[in-house]
Amino acid sequence: MTRRWLIGNALWLQAGWWACVLGAHLPWLLLAPIAGLLLHLHLCTNPGSELRVLFGVAIAGCLLDSLLGMLGVFRFEQWPLPLWLALLWLVLASGLRHSLAWAGQPVWRAALLGVLGGPLAYLAGARVAGIELPLGPLRTALVLAPIWALGLPLALRLAARG
Repeated sequence: MTRRWLIGNALWLQAGWWACVLGAHLPWLLLAPIAGLLLHLHLCTNPGSELRVLFGVAIAGCLLDSLLGMLGVFRFEQWPLPLWLALLWLVLASGLRHSLAWAGQPVWRAALLGVLGGPLAYLAGARVAGIELPLGPLRTALVLAPIWALGLPLALRLAARG
């Protein structure tokens, strides 16, 4: 993997996150992450393996967010969750074997990134996309922190096995 590819993937993750979250209000923006994911798959050396990781992580993430929605951690207008959020899981998964792979070892690094980055991404995304947080921001972050402390290392490990 070249340095250029890793930097491009990291930039893609940021652009994809913004396109998904802003797509909550501007649905035409969701075409950008769809196009970006198709380009990502085209550029991957093993698209079949990459596709398995993308769908595995996205399905698990969508199930998790749907469950959290049913438990009252989030309140979505669409049930079980909005399209932009499902696409966001695909965008995140597209970095696990590439620009986020550095966080996989040692495990504490992934846990630390998860415990800090997961809740922050959710809180920022909820604010931009207009998702209600019935528990409030602090309690929501406290619920999400241990989930992401376990979830991100697990996702990175599964992605590495491909």
